[in-house]
Amino acid sequence: MKNKRVVIKLSGETFELASSEANLDFPAIAKIAKSIKQLVKLGYQVGVVVGAGNIFRARMVKGQEIERTVADHMGMMATNINALALQSVLEKNGQEARVLSSFSVPKIMEDYNHRKAIDHLEHKRVVIFAGGTGNPYFTTDTTLVLRALEVGAQHIYKASNVAGIYDSDPDKNPKAKLYKKLTYTQALDQNLKVMDATAFALARDNKLNLTVFKYSPENIIKAVAKDAIGTKVFYEGS
Repeated sequence: MKNKRVVIKLSGETFELASSEANLDFPAIAKIAKSIKQLVKLGYQVGVVVGAGNIFRARMVKGQEIERTVADHMGMMATNINALALQSVLEKNGQEARVLSSFSVPKIMEDYNHRKAIDHLEHKRVVIFAGGTGNPYFTTDTTLVLRALEVGAQHIYKASNVAGIYDSDPDKNPKAKLYKKLTYTQALDQNLKVMDATAFALARDNKLNLTVFKYSPENIIKAVAKDAIGTKVFYEGS
């Protein structure tokens, strides 16, 4: 890969301890940190977009208890907690990291600025993008694409709960076909659920390369450094 600046999206669930009521599984986060540190050692400049599904997400509000805008703000603020946890574990393991958030908390993290982000990446610091886009009605999928474009990454990675992109829902269809490669046009024509529509259109229009892979700490290395797993989505002619 000529451009070794990448941005990886990790959902909040990857930080969660499934066997208890705890919101953060620090041994699991340590494994994530180990893989990310390894990528830096391999020469990658690594950005990470974190979700907050282990703490709060807007769809948890099933009725009209609070407004959608407020719920989205709560979810974006919750990503700051996951970002700080990942930063702390990375630094405890000897890897410099910075949290840049769209929600200002100046005492403990930096406000997001793409020039700051690029400078940190060039100095081999992991940049953790928190706070979503800073605006309601946008998902962390959109944050992934937007931050990648702003810092000049050419490849984005989305960790998923399945092995990649299928022609139908693998949970409902045991014969669902896993795609190894796919163009943006093919995904659109087949109405495949890759990421939310806004993020997908932004990635397509800016010719970003995307890999969707099944999450595990080991698979972060396999997807990014070894290019050995997942589904690769690319722009025609690229």
